[in-house]
Amino acid sequence: MVLWLRMRRFFCDNETCSARTFAEQVDGVTSAHARRSPRLRGMLESISLAVAACAGARLAGRLGLVTGRDTLLRLVRAIPDPPIGPVTVLGVDDFAFKRRNTYGSILLDMATHRPIDLLADRTADSLAEWLRAHSGVTIVCRDRAGAYAEGARLGAPDARQVADRWHLWHGLAGYVEKTIRQHRHDLRGPEHDIPEPAADSAASPDVEQIAIAAEVDRVEAHAVVVRIREHFQAVQQLLAQGESVSGTSRSLLLDRKTVRRFARAGSVEELLVKQRDGRPGPLERFKPYLRERWNQGCTTATLLLAEIREQGYTGSYPALKRYLRLFRAVGAAPPATPAAPKVRDVTRWMLHHPDDLDDRERDRLNEVLARSSALARLAYHVASFAEMMTGLHGERLDEWIAAVEADDFPHLHSFTAGLARDRAAVVNGLTMEHNSGAVEVVGNGCAVSSPASRAAPPLPTRTAPSAPTAVPA
Repeated sequence: MVLWLRMRRFFCDNETCSARTFAEQVDGVTSAHARRSPRLRGMLESISLAVAACAGARLAGRLGLVTGRDTLLRLVRAIPDPPIGPVTVLGVDDFAFKRRNTYGSILLDMATHRPIDLLADRTADSLAEWLRAHSGVTIVCRDRAGAYAEGARLGAPDARQVADRWHLWHGLAGYVEKTIRQHRHDLRGPEHDIPEPAADSAASPDVEQIAIAAEVDRVEAHAVVVRIREHFQAVQQLLAQGESVSGTSRSLLLDRKTVRRFARAGSVEELLVKQRDGRPGPLERFKPYLRERWNQGCTTATLLLAEIREQGYTGSYPALKRYLRLFRAVGAAPPATPAAPKVRDVTRWMLHHPDDLDDRERDRLNEVLARSSALARLAYHVASFAEMMTGLHGERLDEWIAAVEADDFPHLHSFTAGLARDRAAVVNGLTMEHNSGAVEVVGNGCAVSSPASRAAPPLPTRTAPSAPTAVPA
């Protein structure tokens, strides 16, 4: 439908006026300098906000509103920002303008879980300036970043800071994995222990010991391991000569974070744990079967390849030949024993609620904890923290920190030291119902449309065990 309007035109008698003529406007139908009606503009804005530019242009064309994606983008950019209004509970987190390059800060009203402002950077001064301009904030939900803590302290000194529980659990998980790596030898059962050499070891070599030694030699000869050793030695030498971290980074062409990690490591062995443990390859779960078949007399690689292919092996034939080469040289294979659990698997089992584990995972965790008193005590500390966090028992934090520091867990001591430095916010996070779950959802680009979708995901929990040598049931 085409609507023809007869409008009046007005002239301005003021010669200094930049606009000499004025056209009469009809409310709701026309607007100045517009090529579409307010209702059509509103429809295009709604479409572009809902499905974005390209998809919005296709949908508008189907509805008879022919337009382009650039036009929809211009309409979205022209929409004025809604007024912020009073904010009492503020959520703050960083987001990436360009990942690993440029970051800013996103602010949310935690009462409505809606973004209210974006800051160009993630510094303390920017957050403090915003808080001074918007008084009335009584609670600030944040992660463990020191810049946001300092900005909230400067901009809203009377506001209570709340550390996010997910970040607390995530931080604990990292230190738990490091502690398990420190005690990774306890993951090996008696069947994995290297037996004592017999009196006639020269005549009959220990196949298990030779296999383990060959695996160690293979890992040590890997290019990554050699490079880490060389970089560690070079970093320690430059730092001993008085060079700074930045200077060492420039001299060795390494990232400053890498140099700092090498500088903090007590020995190169700490840096090689991941390379030595490694992720299991496609042949890993078939090794016990291959050892058993080799000891039964089947030593043909092609036949063994066909057998494990039927069981789901997806690796290559050369990988199988390299693994069998040692057995062929020695003339026998080590006993067919199940592989020891990986550090990551034990970490996952320990951080999950026992009800979320299957029977096999629960049994294997029980075996590990029964074999290692250190890991049993670690599981007890993890369960205690989970119970404190999910039950909002922040008053138990000092007691938990004291119990952890009484044990010989250096990595957990680093975690408790960080909690002590940010004690007030951590206690609030473990006591109050507020958290930064909504900030994380919006900051990661996820849509937030309903109270159910805005709720923070449930945290993994564990029931505190009655004895330090038992897995909570």
